[in-house]
Amino acid sequence: QVHLVESGGGLVQPGGSLRLSCAGSGFNFNEYAMGWYRQAPGRERELVAVISSSSILTDYTDSVKGRFAISRDNAKNTVYLQMSNLQPADTAMYHCTMHGRNHHYSADLSDYSYWGQGTQVTVSS
Repeated sequence: QVHLVESGGGLVQPGGSLRLSCAGSGFNFNEYAMGWYRQAPGRERELVAVISSSSILTDYTDSVKGRFAISRDNAKNTVYLQMSNLQPADTAMYHCTMHGRNHHYSADLSDYSYWGQGTQVTVSS
């Protein structure tokens, strides 16, 4: 059974930084592309960043390029999202997500089949 558990969210001032973590279990973590998406109240889900199983490929939504960095440690079954220069528009629930097919990669949220409960990120002064 796939299990994804996020941590690291919180309240931060504009310009601040946070590092989100997601621990995966119940599947061969090193075979799957992973990603982060976010959802703010009243808004659609937005795929923020994705990373291939071997970390060779990454993609970001335009609004976070240069500010966010996705990485993974397959030995620890963990994917990270380092967020810098956070802005109020980044406020949302952030969810870790797993691609629906092993050894595949895409930057389309519809290809991702599992997600965790999420961790709240609030950017406010």
